[in-house]
Amino acid sequence: MRSPVDSLTWTLAARFLLGDKSRVLAGTARAAIASIAIGVLAMVIGMALMSGYRHDLERRLLAGSAAVGVFPIAGAPSALEPDPLRRLTSIEGVAAVGRVVYGQGSMASGSAAEGVDLTLRGVDPGGPDLTGRPIDLASTAEGLPEIVPGAELAADLGIADGDVVRLTVLDASSVRPRFRYRSAVVREPFRSGYFEFDRSWAVVDRGFLAELTGLRGSFELTLEDPEAAGRVAEEARTLLGPDFDVRNFRNANQELFEALEWQQALLFLVLGLIVVVSTFNVASTLVVLVRERWRQLGVLAAMGTPPRQLAAVFVVYGGLVGAAGIVLGLAGGSLAAWILDEFEIIRLGSGLSSIYFLSAVPFRLRWWDLGAIGSFALLVTVAACILPARRAASLDPAAALRYQ
Repeated sequence: MRSPVDSLTWTLAARFLLGDKSRVLAGTARAAIASIAIGVLAMVIGMALMSGYRHDLERRLLAGSAAVGVFPIAGAPSALEPDPLRRLTSIEGVAAVGRVVYGQGSMASGSAAEGVDLTLRGVDPGGPDLTGRPIDLASTAEGLPEIVPGAELAADLGIADGDVVRLTVLDASSVRPRFRYRSAVVREPFRSGYFEFDRSWAVVDRGFLAELTGLRGSFELTLEDPEAAGRVAEEARTLLGPDFDVRNFRNANQELFEALEWQQALLFLVLGLIVVVSTFNVASTLVVLVRERWRQLGVLAAMGTPPRQLAAVFVVYGGLVGAAGIVLGLAGGSLAAWILDEFEIIRLGSGLSSIYFLSAVPFRLRWWDLGAIGSFALLVTVAACILPARRAASLDPAAALRYQ
């Protein structure tokens, strides 16, 4: 069967769209384009917000704990020796293997003598801080270790680079835990953008923290592709045996990421209702077009134009109107999302940061999000054209030619 959409269909649709002199029709067409553009723009910004939040949260979580962690079992004969390190490095997809120690304690300063609870991360020289940036911690000439606190933690304690702070660290190596006390010199605070890290974490030398806590520490695996964490964790379990506990930190946060995926899908549907409502403007434009072109349609029908082709003309017309609005919406939404992200226009106060774990709202554009938005908007726009197009196809040529 011959397709009703051919060069004549496109020519007539373009002539109706671009060559119209009716103010009413031109006004309704502009209103339809604007409404679709606004709906698409809202969807682009909403999807960029959710994609940015998910990506930024995952990146910052993995920057603080890596994708895969390997912990020696208490009492096991194996320790942090070169052999486990060599075996972990040999796993395909592992970019780096770091040795870390974690400890709990508090830190006090001259302006905050009561202290603030914090988590300490001990890394080897050149190891990463909570932003993934390598740092080289050493001791001062007086023998004091260096410590790199989070920016919010430093602000709460009123400390800056070069200040001396007092650490109270929990020693968990004995049967009865006890506290150990040491002074340390502050180095330039880090700012990860993840509020929980910036407010209650600090980085120190691994040997220093291991001495205070009595803990053996663990391995952290940085991967070339974080999506391969499951495979790498399984290989690490096989290579190391029962003396080590291997944890996939992506799995540990899987429920959080799945909840965010569902939230993004629901947001897509809710914002999609704006586009669905805007298609009523397209339908009304076609109704006006059919009424104003009733006589011309009668002439085309009398000359033998098939009803299916007349209907196709109006579907193509509505598709062109929708495509114009979609292009404007995608372009405007992409530009707005880029500006909001690049200049961090939407920043969160400390109260909201503690809830959403971010200091600024991120926006991230993904081509498949833009493709899904454009396809959805075009689909519902074309669907809205069907009823007015069927009305045009069902006209009686004799009655249309008598139309005044």
